[in-house]
Amino acid sequence: MHNFQARDHFADGAQYIAGRLTKGTSGRTHAVVDPATAEEVYSYELAGRDDVDAAVAAAAEAFPGWAGATPGERSDAMHRFAGVLADRAEEFARAESVQCGKPIKLSREFDVPGTVDNTAFFAGAARHLQGQSAGEYTGDHTSYVRREPIGVVGSIAPWNYPLQMAAWKVLPAIAAGNTIVLKPAELTPFTSLLFAQAATEAGIPDGVVNIVTGAGKDAGEHLVGHPDVAMTSFTGSTGVGKRVAEIATATVKRLHLELGGKAPFVVFDDADLDAAVHGAVAGSLINSGQDCTAATRAYVQRPLYDAFVEGVADLMRSVRLGDPFDPNTDMGPLISHAHRDRVAGFVDRARSYARVVTGGEALAHPGAFYRPTLVVDAAQDSEIVQSEIFGPVLVVLPFDSDDEGIRLANDTPYGLAASAWSRDVYRAGRATREIKAGCVWVNDHIPILSEMPHGGYKASGYGKDMSVYSFEEYTQVKHVMFDNTAVVRKDWHRTIFGDR
Repeated sequence: MHNFQARDHFADGAQYIAGRLTKGTSGRTHAVVDPATAEEVYSYELAGRDDVDAAVAAAAEAFPGWAGATPGERSDAMHRFAGVLADRAEEFARAESVQCGKPIKLSREFDVPGTVDNTAFFAGAARHLQGQSAGEYTGDHTSYVRREPIGVVGSIAPWNYPLQMAAWKVLPAIAAGNTIVLKPAELTPFTSLLFAQAATEAGIPDGVVNIVTGAGKDAGEHLVGHPDVAMTSFTGSTGVGKRVAEIATATVKRLHLELGGKAPFVVFDDADLDAAVHGAVAGSLINSGQDCTAATRAYVQRPLYDAFVEGVADLMRSVRLGDPFDPNTDMGPLISHAHRDRVAGFVDRARSYARVVTGGEALAHPGAFYRPTLVVDAAQDSEIVQSEIFGPVLVVLPFDSDDEGIRLANDTPYGLAASAWSRDVYRAGRATREIKAGCVWVNDHIPILSEMPHGGYKASGYGKDMSVYSFEEYTQVKHVMFDNTAVVRKDWHRTIFGDR
């Protein structure tokens, strides 16, 4: 029993505007379904355009006061925010697992503590937003650089990590002095709403953090195109990211995109085979494979190829699927039956040109479960190698030379994450330099931390989440220049009138 009663928590609605829950006004409802049981756990009124307008207005009203607070005042409020999250950790974990179907051990040990840490990090970072330059570069003037908040941020987060994605959007924005309207996925609103409520409980002023839960075509597109929204941050598929960019361009607003991935997992012939096998299974199956950085394409140098395939298949078969609230469960369901069928479609189509070693089937269960799946003998240009599947599916291909392994790793449109496995520091170093991805792990795959940036190359988007690098997205840099001479007629004026 999950013991998270969404109907009680959100009886007043699934929108959070100006510090209070309210119902949506779109005239349409949406049911949140537990993907592990296929049972409805909550139904709510979706946000419409009027709700977005109200949320943006609340954020705009709150902006001058929050932007005008000192860095220390914002930092103190965010430290309290981290404390509230830590105190309510179990509630957040249960809410996350019931709406996503992810194992409770993943929510308790990864999603929630990661979010608490991220909040504490940005509480500290709020006090370190200085400009990088000050001096008298002309001899007659003093220059310095200011970092200033942009204004109202309108962000859109996906359904795979609702709590962490809410944090990644909200925290750098408000630490820099912005206010925000966040649209979570309508499938998974619970922890975004709890997150906003926790911000209010911590003393962050009403209107600084607002949540609108609606459909992308209605609430999402209106939020991105809203004339009073100065910046948009979007995490999701590359296809939808292109649409977001198209809308944002019309109002020339700042844009941050974290899009799809197809992470390569490159195993050189001197790698620790056992470590690589365990890393591949963990890295491909975390969150049921619904992770844009998940290991999806393993390239294994030929001397280790057969043993790697055998080891991965054996370990995948040992992964325990079941009730997300059973602490012994390793992998939960996919987010919905529709998504499970999409994942199954990739595998079923691959049977005509590749071989399924293990998995490749749904469980006979009411929930949206799909077995961990290993595919071999696919061509590099095949759909299952090139397209983002977003499920528990790993494709393994052999390579011969190091040149070939790195070339294959780069041979998709994506560039979000990758890993290289080798005991040779020079070999690993080459891989980190030449693989085109925003993050390259060596002898590991998946770990992230608040101090380091997260973002992609190529069709995986641009801009960074987490770390102080994220402030590049959420601040404007202003050059301020003071004349030091008190001279009426400056030397450069001769270019406009008169002689020297």
